[in-house]
Amino acid sequence: MAGVRGLLSWGFQPLDFSGSNLAGAFPTYMGNNLIGVHQPLRFQIQWTGLHEDENASASNWDGNDGDLIKVVFQVMSAVDEGSGVTNWKTIATIKKTKDIANRNYATGASNVVQRFTIDVSQILADELSYSLCPIDKGTWESNYYGGMNGGAVMQDNVLGNSGAAGSPVSWFNISKNGTYRNIKVRATFEVINGEGHVVPAATGAMDSNFITVINSVSQFEQDETYLADYTMFNTASTKKFLTRNPYEGEDIKKPVGIDEEAEFLQFYIYSAHYTDISGAGDSSVGSIGFKVETFDASGAENTFYMRDFEANAETDASTGFGTLKIKAGQYQMFIQNVSPYYIKNLATGSATAAPATAYAPPDGSDSNFPYWKSYSGDTITDDTIYYRVSLVKIGLESPYTIKKSSEYKYYVIDREDENIPYGFVRFHWLNSIGGIDSYTAKRDVSEGLTISRDVVERKSVDRTWYQTDYGNNALRISDTMRGGDLYKGGREVSNVNAERNLSVYTEPLNTMTAKWLEEIMLSPNVWVEMDTPATATGKEREPYLRPSTKGYIPVIITNSDVETVNQEQGLVKFNIDYTLAHKVITQRT
Repeated sequence: MAGVRGLLSWGFQPLDFSGSNLAGAFPTYMGNNLIGVHQPLRFQIQWTGLHEDENASASNWDGNDGDLIKVVFQVMSAVDEGSGVTNWKTIATIKKTKDIANRNYATGASNVVQRFTIDVSQILADELSYSLCPIDKGTWESNYYGGMNGGAVMQDNVLGNSGAAGSPVSWFNISKNGTYRNIKVRATFEVINGEGHVVPAATGAMDSNFITVINSVSQFEQDETYLADYTMFNTASTKKFLTRNPYEGEDIKKPVGIDEEAEFLQFYIYSAHYTDISGAGDSSVGSIGFKVETFDASGAENTFYMRDFEANAETDASTGFGTLKIKAGQYQMFIQNVSPYYIKNLATGSATAAPATAYAPPDGSDSNFPYWKSYSGDTITDDTIYYRVSLVKIGLESPYTIKKSSEYKYYVIDREDENIPYGFVRFHWLNSIGGIDSYTAKRDVSEGLTISRDVVERKSVDRTWYQTDYGNNALRISDTMRGGDLYKGGREVSNVNAERNLSVYTEPLNTMTAKWLEEIMLSPNVWVEMDTPATATGKEREPYLRPSTKGYIPVIITNSDVETVNQEQGLVKFNIDYTLAHKVITQRT
């Protein structure tokens, strides 16, 4: 088979390192694995066989190798579950001829190598949407399949895989996590041989470095496009969660209601190890979790740990220790519920809590890990004013060193009762960093309907005579009286179109909070929590997957403008207008 004349190498690609052609061209050498999908994602092959203004020719065939005509780019997504990023499927194939020639601006000479460049951002954007974790659940069941995923509605015509009759649980038509994808691009080549035929080259395939793409966006005038700060790695203790909420310090805490069941933090772990955490150069980690510290009026109150999300981490068999350790390479999205209601009920053995997930510091052992013992002390109490959470890693071996591996997030407990009978409105939305943010609006709730009708005119009844036979009424087969029926005819409504419109005001907002909440208006996916007979059925049927009677109901924000800064008035208030995404269903006549 034919080969490619000249040398091939990768040019541009989203992830590269200091020893490559891109060294020094971009911040941190483009060296972070986490990439926002709504920015250019260029992959480029360079070929030294011809200048950019020269064309491939059969006359350059040397009997074995020929000129490069096309690069075949395969865009590939990881399909692994439980074995790391090693198995891939092709989601798109692009055949690309050479780029338009570049010329030296001083001499006019063409570049000495040809380039073949593609941008796969639009292809990958269609692979991503969102993932919600069920309300009052500690974490979702699988990082690979996520929680409640966006995208196309699954085909629900299969009961299960247990024979013809089926079973209540189906293994079919399950969608992958909508929050992230691990992807790479594979390049193969086509050349022109001595007979002028375009044929596949025997030259081996070239794989790019793999990257993780998330459904994030950045603003030109404000944000960096590099997400290294959001990549949980093996040293830094300030890495960020995938939230845009601005409450980042002890003096700036996010208000959360004492009865709120869904306050989630999503985060991406690239490496679960921590440099020298076990001593003597050993970076092995035995467990990861969230450290929760509560504070009352006198200061520090309670310290405990949650590790629901740890069940989704990849593990390795540990040599010489007789147990499992957390695998270094994770390349996954995780999520943890840090809401007051979930934390409070977690430690009291509530039926809504996931089993065995609140733990004391790693000074004892249980049947699962040698680092933890079950915790039955106080968590959030009536005296708790605020709490903070952070991701921590615990060394595999004694002395079981604890290392903080993220920023702190602070939450102040709001104990204001709901404004019965109207209640508060709890919003969740896909934020611009690719995670889910939430906020509770409390003031001036209103609700109504916008209605329109399709009207047709039908034949009216004949009122010039009345049919009567009251003496034989026992034989009547209908209550019609023919001729005197005035209940139909004339103009009739053939269809009623209705939308349920709702509105709520926020508290007065400072500029920092108002700038954050403008994302509710900009997000394509927004939900409100609702507690209805329909949502309660989920808990009744499957309380493990739906531990709350509340559900996420999609809404469409209808505001056409929003004011985030008003120097004259000072604090601003948002009036959030929205309608339910599911239309009001009406009958047809």
